[in-house]
Amino acid sequence: MRSQSVKELDGEVQALAAAFNTGGMSRLNQSVVERSSVPGPYFYVLQDADGQTISGDFPSIPDEVPDEESVETNFNYQTLNRNGEIEVRSANGIIIRLPNGAALMVAYDLGQRRQIVDRIIQTMWTALPIGLALSLIGGLIISRWAARRAEQLTRTTDGIISGDLSRRAPVIGSGDEFDRLSERLNAMLDKLEHLMMTTRHAGDAIAHDLRSPLTRLRNRLENDLRDGEKVDREESLERTIAEVDAVLATFNAILSLSRIQAGDAAKFKQVDISTLGEELAELYQPAAEDEGLSFDSEIEDGLTVDGDPSLLGQAMANLLDNAMKYTPKGGAMTLRVRTNSHDQAEISVTDTGPGIPEADRERAVKRFVRLEASRTQPGNGLGLAMVDAIARLHHGQFELSDGPGKLPATGLRAALLLPKAQE
Repeated sequence: MRSQSVKELDGEVQALAAAFNTGGMSRLNQSVVERSSVPGPYFYVLQDADGQTISGDFPSIPDEVPDEESVETNFNYQTLNRNGEIEVRSANGIIIRLPNGAALMVAYDLGQRRQIVDRIIQTMWTALPIGLALSLIGGLIISRWAARRAEQLTRTTDGIISGDLSRRAPVIGSGDEFDRLSERLNAMLDKLEHLMMTTRHAGDAIAHDLRSPLTRLRNRLENDLRDGEKVDREESLERTIAEVDAVLATFNAILSLSRIQAGDAAKFKQVDISTLGEELAELYQPAAEDEGLSFDSEIEDGLTVDGDPSLLGQAMANLLDNAMKYTPKGGAMTLRVRTNSHDQAEISVTDTGPGIPEADRERAVKRFVRLEASRTQPGNGLGLAMVDAIARLHHGQFELSDGPGKLPATGLRAALLLPKAQE
């Protein structure tokens, strides 16, 4: 407010100086008379070179006039208030010595500014208690609400600690930090519950798949021990070694899958999967014919990807083994290595076996999952899970879909989709 008043005061002084420069004392006097006759916050006094007042609001300049240029002045003056009483008020102004020796004072009343400041201060003091009261009430409400949300999260975590993994943090839909925290916590709990269920299922599957060979091994050893000299020791040891090898194969598959999922086993380089496919086709064709199956291959030349050749070869071998295992005699299987419509490298094996129902395909690629139709076949339920892990490690996808057959035996198409190598 002071800065604005000083700026306006300077404007008044400049306007009167311009009047003096253009019309001399007569023009300046006319301007002072005009401004003094209009009610406002400014006061004017014009004196001649002898110190006699020519026009203005006061009989004389209430301060000493400088010999040259200008000086700031502060003074008090008396006036009548609305009640007709004499009131002393303050003013601030500028006194200028004009070139002809005359003097001019322009001042403004400080009372109006003080009144505004007093009103602002009074308003602040009036609003301060109300603001403090509202702040305290609002802070209390917000703190109680935050404490209640925190208590809900605490109860959820206490329930989880006690073993109830089905508990979830409440989400009220406000979109605030507590809701975002609850959503993250619930996502973590969903993942944790899924991992726990997977671990529990894996333990059950391992127990189921290992119980039979270990039981057979124990019974055979017990029978051999009881029969004594009647047992063919060499044949017994060979069967025992075969059973132990099957158990070790399961554990080795578990270890390999864990390493693949952790990325520890990967040694990436540019791999010609066309050559890799041709080598496996030559290897599996006579094996398929021995099983009474028709084997065919369709391999595109020069198809390369960035990856681990041993892991990619293992994925191809797992798909071919799976097809040979579940395709009945007289059936057919085909290995394809080609570029698909999305410009991806596709490694697929199709067969005319029983296939996998669409509802079971997502579950079929998980660890130790063996569908009911495959329980009679040897295996540990890790083959497709390993292919899926290898696909993820190579930033690809593993897809299961219907094969070339018709209901009820639609067959199966197992496809490993990988990004092609950058040239």
